[in-house]
Amino acid sequence: MGTISSAFHLISGALNADQAALSIVANNVANANTTGYTEEKPNWQENSPVCINGVYNGTGVTETGATSVRDRVLLERLDQQQQLAAASTSRLSALNTIQALFMPDSGSASATAGDIGSDITSFFNSFSSLEANPTNNAMRQEVLSAATTLAGDISNAADGLNAQRMAVDQEAAGVIPQVNALTGAIAQLNAQIQSTSPDGDAGVLEDQRQQDLSQLSQLIGVNQISTENNGLSITTTSGQTLVSEGSNNPITSGMVNGVTHFFVGTTDITGQLASAGGSLGGYLTARDQDIPGVLASLDQLSYGIATAVNAQNNAGIDLNGIGGTGVNPLNPPLNIFNQPAAVAGSAAAMTVTMADPNRIAAAGPAGGAGDNSNAATLAGLSNSATVNGKSPTDFYSNFVTMLGAAVAEVQTENTAQNASVTQLQNQNNSLSAVNLNDEAAAMQQLERSYQAASQVFTILNTIMTSALNLGVQTAVT
Repeated sequence: MGTISSAFHLISGALNADQAALSIVANNVANANTTGYTEEKPNWQENSPVCINGVYNGTGVTETGATSVRDRVLLERLDQQQQLAAASTSRLSALNTIQALFMPDSGSASATAGDIGSDITSFFNSFSSLEANPTNNAMRQEVLSAATTLAGDISNAADGLNAQRMAVDQEAAGVIPQVNALTGAIAQLNAQIQSTSPDGDAGVLEDQRQQDLSQLSQLIGVNQISTENNGLSITTTSGQTLVSEGSNNPITSGMVNGVTHFFVGTTDITGQLASAGGSLGGYLTARDQDIPGVLASLDQLSYGIATAVNAQNNAGIDLNGIGGTGVNPLNPPLNIFNQPAAVAGSAAAMTVTMADPNRIAAAGPAGGAGDNSNAATLAGLSNSATVNGKSPTDFYSNFVTMLGAAVAEVQTENTAQNASVTQLQNQNNSLSAVNLNDEAAAMQQLERSYQAASQVFTILNTIMTSALNLGVQTAVT
């Protein structure tokens, strides 16, 4: 009787274990399409054997619960790569918008700058035309018209860049509420995991935490630090704590010099975030480096053209026989463009201040009304090193080329980084995602195990019934 009772106990445990394992497999199948769900495997543990008269007898098996199939190192690598890809994606978006300002033939609605390269050529060519007929009013008016087009397109480009910078600034500021919501959710999940599963896999809670970490890594560059009791601390890449187990430190924002800066406590971390990754890092790189760099080049172009043309026009004599001395109110400077006080801001402020075409100084200081020597010199400025050691045309050509190269470089980085993200995601999916074929095979195996255990149970039940009826075979119902 003792042996039969032991067998009953052993096989009952097997049935319970198989049933629990079948429930785990069924849960995997049910969540096959659930985003972020990690496949779970049943844990089998052999019961401690019993020693009777020096002989060890097995006591069956226990199913001790499910463990999610996850590789934390792989997941952290994936998060890090997502930070890089998200940063280059947001930066590339900003750079494409910047480049569109200087591509009027692209059909882009944002191409408000016009063709500055052609404007420069047309402007200096208008002096060549005036050189051929220095007293012709139509030719003089063409100079002012070409100057107006050039100044308007340069100032429009500067306005577009400043508007783009403000738009990127708003995008960056909009990331912070999302970051704070995620760090708060991760802190809450930390507390739940540490209280419910301090020594083992927390299943769905860890799935939720990993989903939040994945989203966070696409927004901002972070480091992950495992702590006691299955907890997690999160810092910025520069070491500012965002999550410490069950608590989070929100990022705040404020305006500094007209743009949004970001703080943890009283520490300004804006510069650190720009190089840290995530979409926020890409936005900040575009806002604080790319756009100011393009605008600085445009300012140099504007300043160089305006100062050189104004100086040369003042060196000549206009159609009224007046030179640009500026000493007498009746003899003001012969400036075609507004004279910039400094390089910075000159592009946005560039305008044509000359309204009277007769004030164009086509003649040289010793020439008469029909002299064209200064017009020839003005036309020759197109080939003079008036803009940062280069001619205006060469400077602008190099500027456009460098902008295109920067866009191409970031595009290449982004393509490679996204490919790496896809590769890591595929690796993680092959390890952790639910494979319905595998689940079907596991379920079939468990069904057979359960059926076999049921058959043993039936046999034991028959034996037990016969024993109770003193060996008389009795039907068992």
